[in-house]
Amino acid sequence: MRSVPAAALAAMEEPPHDCTLCPRLAKYRADNKKKQPGWFNAPVPSFGPRDARLLIVGLAPGVGGANRTGRPFTGDFAGELLYGTLLKFGFAKGKYEARPDDGLTLLDCRIANAVRCVPPENKPTPEEATTCRVFLTATLEGMTNLKAIVALGRIAHDATLRAFAKKLAAHPFAHGAQHDLGRATLIDSFHCSRYNTNTGKLTTEMFESVFADARARLNNPRTP
Repeated sequence: MRSVPAAALAAMEEPPHDCTLCPRLAKYRADNKKKQPGWFNAPVPSFGPRDARLLIVGLAPGVGGANRTGRPFTGDFAGELLYGTLLKFGFAKGKYEARPDDGLTLLDCRIANAVRCVPPENKPTPEEATTCRVFLTATLEGMTNLKAIVALGRIAHDATLRAFAKKLAAHPFAHGAQHDLGRATLIDSFHCSRYNTNTGKLTTEMFESVFADARARLNNPRTP
């Protein structure tokens, strides 16, 4: 990767296509590229308009999902539940067909991952989450109309709080919990992974209730 000054990186919403800031993740991407040269195999950029009022923060790309397709939550089970829910609550239009050229469009909504590169076993290290947070921070700062954030899972929750320089202990993670961050409200959800839904930790009704709360908050900013 070409050398990028630290100040320039801090202002970038997306990492370079050949980012090597996290050596373990860069090596894993390179290994996947050798196995699947036709896949995206790069940091996955955010999806949706920068002027959206809602941001969804995920964990990281799945190896056979976003790492393959190049669009967040596209190509794996989590995307089926997420995009189906966004369509139901008016945050998307079109049809989700698990491919980046399916024509699906997000409405007043954007999706970004806390960690932009696929990690082995879907588990980024704390150091990798810290390193990649510069891009999430820039994404948040660039969304000048931001009013609500849905964090999918504890890692996304923690990354968002740290990007806002908030204390984690003062804002404990819990499904459906809401946290006032000043310019935006953070709403927590369990991650929409197949494991969580198969085990019953997250039901469709539980997941939809989070986005019902987000829609209500955007429709009525005074919602407590």
